[in-house]
Amino acid sequence: MNRRVLGALRLVAGVFLLVTIVIQIADRVAGDAFDPWEYFSYFTIETSLMNIVVFLVGGMLALRFDRDTMLFTTVRMATLTYAIVTAGVYNLLLRTEPYEGFQGLSWPNEVIHVWVPILIVLDWLFAPGRPALSWRTLRVVMIYPFGWLAYSLVRGAVSGGIYPYPFLDPATAGWGSVVVYIVALSVVLLGLGALAVLYGRRREPSLRRVNSYSA
Repeated sequence: MNRRVLGALRLVAGVFLLVTIVIQIADRVAGDAFDPWEYFSYFTIETSLMNIVVFLVGGMLALRFDRDTMLFTTVRMATLTYAIVTAGVYNLLLRTEPYEGFQGLSWPNEVIHVWVPILIVLDWLFAPGRPALSWRTLRVVMIYPFGWLAYSLVRGAVSGGIYPYPFLDPATAGWGSVVVYIVALSVVLLGLGALAVLYGRRREPSLRRVNSYSA
């Protein structure tokens, strides 16, 4: 794929995701159901905001340069793992969960939880100009999830049991279940990150050899 075409596609994806978030917020505001503290506490929403930035920055990099930077690629690798986990958790654990709150537009959820993760995976698999990453970059993957988890648990404790997702609520199945979910998702995130790094190093063998000296 041509880098200019890639840049244009990334910019379109970023703008489309931004518009989707704005429409979802507007829909909630119109239904008198928008609570910023609740809405922006969701892992999905926070990582979607990251995805907007990654798409837009990635688009500009692709339009201006032949290769993405190492810093951008590291962040992109981390957000790739978040997108896959977001799609997996939503489609496997939350899609069939009964929801008693505001019943707004359904298509923004599909964009955020299904179509955007697919685009992010395809971008990682096929987009040209990505440098191979050192294995040390895997440590970046868990920085945001651990921060979000700490915030979510503290918020749930001080708010009388308001958790963004049922599997984080100890009142639902106990702390043992919460810990199991946390450990499982951490392993999945690191595993996905490792697969992403491995794929990139195999696609860029010359850069892989260079990075191996600092891995």
